[in-house]
Amino acid sequence: IMAWVMLIVAVALLQYIVFGVQVGRARGKYNVPAPAVQGDPTFERYYRVQMNTLESLVIFLPAIFMFANSISALYAAILGLIFVIGRQLYAIAYVKDPKTRGLGFALTMLPNLFLVIGAIVAAVMALLPA
Repeated sequence: IMAWVMLIVAVALLQYIVFGVQVGRARGKYNVPAPAVQGDPTFERYYRVQMNTLESLVIFLPAIFMFANSISALYAAILGLIFVIGRQLYAIAYVKDPKTRGLGFALTMLPNLFLVIGAIVAAVMALLPA
């Protein structure tokens, strides 16, 4: 079942790479040469999707492995799948209209919270005397 966790992590990383490619394309399309990160509002939205995803991955990557190792690889994979779907919904909504990003944001942050809290609870339980 750890293979599912690794597959979900690989998909999340590929998704991040795609977001980076989209930023590169938007740089050309909206004439925002590197290293600038401001310019056309649509470019800025693509850039913020990539940066927000990076910020989320910093939590997601260690949390999914800690949860999988201490609680359940199956549930970690399911939460990871929700995270990836949330990131995609977030990206689509944010580029279209940042005000509509709520569902994607929730489907990113909630799995991250469950993964982190689950890992903390498992660690505390393991430290308590039997």
